[in-house]
Amino acid sequence: MAGLYFHIPFCRRKCSYCDFFSVAATPAALAGYPRQLCQDLRLHRAGGRWQTPFATVFFGGGTPSLLSPDAIASLLAEVATLYGLLPGAEISLEANPGTVDAVALAGYRSAGVTRLSLGIQSLDADALEGLGRLHGPAEARRAFTEARAAGFGSVGVDLMFALPGQTLADLQEQLSRAVDLDPDHISLYGLSIEEGTPFESRLCSGTLTLPDEDDYAAMFLGAHALLERAGYRHYEISNYARPGHECRHNEGYWRRDPYLGVGAGAHSLLDLGWGERGAVPADLVRYAECLAAGETPVETLERFDRRGAMAETLYLGLRTASGVAEVDFRRRFGVGVAEAFAAAVVRCGNDLQCADGVWRFTPQGWLLYDHLIQHFL
Repeated sequence: MAGLYFHIPFCRRKCSYCDFFSVAATPAALAGYPRQLCQDLRLHRAGGRWQTPFATVFFGGGTPSLLSPDAIASLLAEVATLYGLLPGAEISLEANPGTVDAVALAGYRSAGVTRLSLGIQSLDADALEGLGRLHGPAEARRAFTEARAAGFGSVGVDLMFALPGQTLADLQEQLSRAVDLDPDHISLYGLSIEEGTPFESRLCSGTLTLPDEDDYAAMFLGAHALLERAGYRHYEISNYARPGHECRHNEGYWRRDPYLGVGAGAHSLLDLGWGERGAVPADLVRYAECLAAGETPVETLERFDRRGAMAETLYLGLRTASGVAEVDFRRRFGVGVAEAFAAAVVRCGNDLQCADGVWRFTPQGWLLYDHLIQHFL
């Protein structure tokens, strides 16, 4: 099954930690961008490389909730006309609490959005201010309540941990507050310092202090225990869900299913040979010029060989609690995991386990994921 990703690269203000492609939103840009996305979809259809209906659609960014409900509805209508949507398709929208109200949320639901992900990040006012967020805890709670009232049956929240000055007790309090909202899905990301961000400058100058490695580990494992006790399945390194509320779109990424990325800065995976990755340059001017010339803006990043496809299958699959099934791996590649990556399996030790024919990292292994996965690459 295929997924469709729309990148909406607009924000009201760039957050201090963010290195995703986004620019300041203007009325003209927000009005014109949906037309460009529709043109992009038509070019892909005319090119013949994408023909089948989509099982999932994901609006990410940036801040997708800066687009109006009418714009979202028009994009989904274009998708349905050109490609089709499978019955029960999951339609996800990321939204920032400070950009939505009850009317907008009801509009997104009417437009066809089935799953909402609220970028709350924290329920602590000081932490939100430090991150450069434009909303406060009260706005976050209001947005969640209004999303439920709008009829969304699947509402998730995005949170962050290992924030400047944060302790394990602070995190546990934040998670307890989040659980009290009763979201269906919780994404919990450890703060990472990315090159070129204001946080990197502050870290280098000594004006930013972060939890050390031991504190980070305690927070990760403590969150795992707390959220699982609360009924959330830790189904991917950074994601928890009530049963049946896992993000199907992201699960497709981790299974290495094909997906089409539309919009400046979007990525795709084509089901050609062992797989082919493409990307649209993160440049709105170039994006507009290509579309105006009737040319697809996608550039090929990588064409995988068999070895590369095996490595990426493990790189993605081992992020998940579902892991990598030995029988599926062998059927696809003609060799088992331990045969193809004998040295890597040994180096991972007890952090990588094969139980009932499925390879998985333990929670402790997930904590060391960036280090352990290098053995396979």
